[in-house]
Amino acid sequence: MMSSQTSLLIKRSIVHAIMIFLGILAIIPIYLLLINATRSTEQINTGISLIPSTNAMYNWRTLTSRGFQIWQGFGNSAFISTCATVLSVYFSAMTAYGLHIYKFRGRAVIWTIILIIMMLPGTLTFIGFYQFMARLKLLNSYIPLIIPGIAAGATVLFVRQYMSSILSKELIDAARIDGAGEFKTFNNIILPIITPALAAQAIFTFVGSWNNFITPFVLISSQKKYTLPMLVQSLRGDIYRAEMGAIYLGIAVSLIPILIFYSFMSRFIISGITMGGVKE
Repeated sequence: MMSSQTSLLIKRSIVHAIMIFLGILAIIPIYLLLINATRSTEQINTGISLIPSTNAMYNWRTLTSRGFQIWQGFGNSAFISTCATVLSVYFSAMTAYGLHIYKFRGRAVIWTIILIIMMLPGTLTFIGFYQFMARLKLLNSYIPLIIPGIAAGATVLFVRQYMSSILSKELIDAARIDGAGEFKTFNNIILPIITPALAAQAIFTFVGSWNNFITPFVLISSQKKYTLPMLVQSLRGDIYRAEMGAIYLGIAVSLIPILIFYSFMSRFIISGITMGGVKE
């Protein structure tokens, strides 16, 4: 009995040690980024430091005095990421609900197509996507950055697996008997039940949309429509080459919305992944 308890304690200690180690690895780059955002270029060139400096305000003035439209970039990225997240999560949940509940001919074929699309890298279809948007005259528009996100195969897969683990079809039948329509059943009954899965996917979708650089860089040409990652990339120009502190500060500022959104939604992510990944 004692040996089994000792073995269990050792296993838990190893797991905790690994988790702490991985947590430190994840925190160190962000910490160094924040530290360098407070240092001057000369201090950064001298090497790594773990102690903050006093040049944060100077870096901020340097950043904002050379055409870095930070609030405009914030607004553009927030608009794109919020719209893409809401549409992706809602319509993906609706697709997963239809594939899980309704029995119709061709359902297996549709599900297979979704899985195949998930396996294809996005770069494989990017040229065709660009040409298609050009023919539709949607270049330099936010529409190609928002609407295609509705077709999120990974989100459909996750939500459908979550539904298969917790959703009772008797509950849906009871709602229909009470006179609830399909949309009312989905919006008022199903969505509250699968909130943990939706919250988990909302985090991934928001972070992916916020950090998306290649697609906006190719499609957007107007500087007024630049997203925050595009503005941060522009800091690598010649006029900023000597101001490394301002560059680090710009990158640090771009991480703030992600951290806030993750902190707000993180309480759902563990339950969402656990229930979505295990089928009883």
